[in-house]
Amino acid sequence: MAFKTATNSSFSLKAYIGDFRTLLAFNFTDPAKAKNLAGRGIECKPPVGLSFISGTVSSFRTPSKHARIAMEQPQPTANAPIQKYRWTHVPGTAHQGINPAQGGYTYTVTPRYFDANGSMQALDASVSTSVTVPVGRFKKANLSLGFTRGYMQADALVRHFGKNTRIIPANRPLQFDTSSEAGKNNNQAITYAEIYEWMGSTARQEVFTILDAVVADPSLSLDVFADNLDEPDVVTAFLKLAAEGRIRIILDNAALHTKATGNKVPLEVPFADAFQKPAKAPGAGIVRGCCARYSHDKIFIVSKNGSPIQVLTGSTNFAVTGLYVNANHVLVFDDPNIASEYAISPASFRASEQTPNYPGQRCQAQKPISATDERR
Repeated sequence: MAFKTATNSSFSLKAYIGDFRTLLAFNFTDPAKAKNLAGRGIECKPPVGLSFISGTVSSFRTPSKHARIAMEQPQPTANAPIQKYRWTHVPGTAHQGINPAQGGYTYTVTPRYFDANGSMQALDASVSTSVTVPVGRFKKANLSLGFTRGYMQADALVRHFGKNTRIIPANRPLQFDTSSEAGKNNNQAITYAEIYEWMGSTARQEVFTILDAVVADPSLSLDVFADNLDEPDVVTAFLKLAAEGRIRIILDNAALHTKATGNKVPLEVPFADAFQKPAKAPGAGIVRGCCARYSHDKIFIVSKNGSPIQVLTGSTNFAVTGLYVNANHVLVFDDPNIASEYAISPASFRASEQTPNYPGQRCQAQKPISATDERR
């Protein structure tokens, strides 16, 4: 992982550069400088817009007892300095919306101290340390990396989108309009698309960068290995490609994806039905199969005029839970050699279509899946 460092006297700042996020680590080379430490205030200057003070969810019990920056609320780190020796900044929403700027971000970290009476002293800029790092989507050579936020249990979701806002409609169908209203936050309408863009973060961007490119270019086709499949916009793209004969899918057929629970049918069932009708275009195909227990692959293989050129893999299911609930990642290789390692030949796919439980011979004898096994 790339990083940059800066030092002011005995206080050091180290910034680790990640995928649209930065991990800041702090240290004192002289332990005496940490005496009476109240914490650290953090200011961020994005490449566009005004600087802002990073916030916390806590504050002093008696804010008036401490030196405060009058223009700031009690929670920002200027008035409630963080006491950890590390802090992660993920740009967006609070200060820049769901599409934060890429580029150089300058982080200025200032140690704050208590006086002899236990009151925090005024901020002293002479002890501040600053570092500027590039913030944006991760790409190195032919590899791109993306992460979901995995913030379903975080207060941030409620703050940004409202406590009663849903992430899927009640009794949702296979496909629904993600631009429709999911709820309100402070009387402001919130759409499913806004939630998905924020929650899916860079992993979602990588997925839809590929899907949008394939849908737009008739010379491209897509092979998919999928386990859990119900993300509505992914489904729409897949069905469009099926109608044009430009997609082949191997989709898991474990019981949790095929067997109804009460009146609830897994959404992979109507998806497979929709894929097959009307009569699928030549070149499109779908296989329901699994291995000894279930198929857990999440793979896109993009081909141009029949030759593999790109592959997406990782832990992210093409589903609402995979993209917007759980903490997951994707890897994208723009490399024909790597894509060829993943590719399935037309002959092999035709053979798999003739094998009801391809590729596993033990599909009908699956062991029960426990909560520990099912990590979606």
